[in-house]
Amino acid sequence: MNQFYRSATLIITVSALLSGCSTTPEKTADTAETSTVLVNDYPTRDRVEYVLNCVAKHGGLSYINQYACGCKVDKLAEQLSFKEYDEARTFTQLYSTPGEKGGVFRDPKQSKTLRDRLKEAEAAAEKACFVK
Repeated sequence: MNQFYRSATLIITVSALLSGCSTTPEKTADTAETSTVLVNDYPTRDRVEYVLNCVAKHGGLSYINQYACGCKVDKLAEQLSFKEYDEARTFTQLYSTPGEKGGVFRDPKQSKTLRDRLKEAEAAAEKACFVK
């Protein structure tokens, strides 16, 4: 029965995250009234994956961790476009690939720049969202 409650809690948590992650259209000066530009257009799947990984890293599912990790992904989205975030995450994950094949992820200037930006954005988000 305890497993049932944990599963139900996880489903409710993910549902809350999915419903709370909508983006707000922003009108720009050069667009018509009918066209809009989405700000912070991170796909929901990537937001949920980030939050679940963050929650696991910070000690498991609790309201505090869920809220703080949701805040953290929102703060990242304010600082990096999804394309920049995705590329930085790829460079970070594959940075330690050994040999010549790993050079593609280690050597380009873009790799270092994006990894540094992601690291700085995550540190700022951690500081802003988690109470110490």
